[in-house]
Amino acid sequence: MKKIPLLSTAIILCVGIVGCKSTNHTTDNQSNKTQKVMTQKTQKQQVTELLKAIETGAAEPVGYINAENYKQHNLAIADGLAGFGAALQALPAGSARVNTVRVFQDGDYVFAHTDYNFFGDKIGFDIFRFENGKIVEHWDNLQEKPSSPNPSGRTMIDGTTEVKDLDKTEANKTLVRNFVEDILVNGKMEKLAGYFNGDNYLQHNPQIPDNLSGLGSVLEAMAKQGITMTYSTIHKVLGEGNFVLTVSEGQIGGVHSSFYDLFRVENGKIAEHWDTIEPIASKETWKNQNGKFNF
Repeated sequence: MKKIPLLSTAIILCVGIVGCKSTNHTTDNQSNKTQKVMTQKTQKQQVTELLKAIETGAAEPVGYINAENYKQHNLAIADGLAGFGAALQALPAGSARVNTVRVFQDGDYVFAHTDYNFFGDKIGFDIFRFENGKIVEHWDNLQEKPSSPNPSGRTMIDGTTEVKDLDKTEANKTLVRNFVEDILVNGKMEKLAGYFNGDNYLQHNPQIPDNLSGLGSVLEAMAKQGITMTYSTIHKVLGEGNFVLTVSEGQIGGVHSSFYDLFRVENGKIAEHWDTIEPIASKETWKNQNGKFNF
């Protein structure tokens, strides 16, 4: 018989008890304890613990989710808390690994950058929306983890994690939105150099080396091979200090795809970049109808 992870069991019980509301004195005490813990922890800490619980099976973090109202945008997972629980049950026993390297907050949104083993080695960005102190919505973008570093020796997850320049958050979000809009959506390549400090640019995409010249050489090589990458729509821009995440839709090599790009800004210029690219599954395979975006 397959062993059900503790976290999955907690989710099933929570769904069975409408909205995790108590039915006896013992459950009352546990609910009160969870609520007290939630008030003591930041929403960033709650997200980190919820993601880690996929690996450890810890039950407490399920209390951070609104069991009566949880909307799922991972198209391979059914809607609601029950869908999350079913996905965890389907994981091969002992296979999960979760290491969240970066976590940021922009208003009601917390977004994280994580090294996963989740049905295979992956790098992912997760976005959670909070409402009235509880998690009510989730988006993500997952990419298979490469077996070797990129041409500059960088991985998809390494690099600085320090958040600073909080007073520049909005300015940095505007800068990055303009860059994606100008260069990736509208192809105004004449504006490219203005977004960077000379050739200096640290790159974590698995295929692209450092520096602006490295980016240019790869894009040129792709064009010669007839491989096009187009961004059509920016769906969301989130930021905290010197880090900005954009969520975009487009195509790469003719495949309908979701692009999550994390940029680090330094002195008003783009200094570093991480990303994940995920093909968007055809609609007939979706396990929920919330869409990949719909912020």
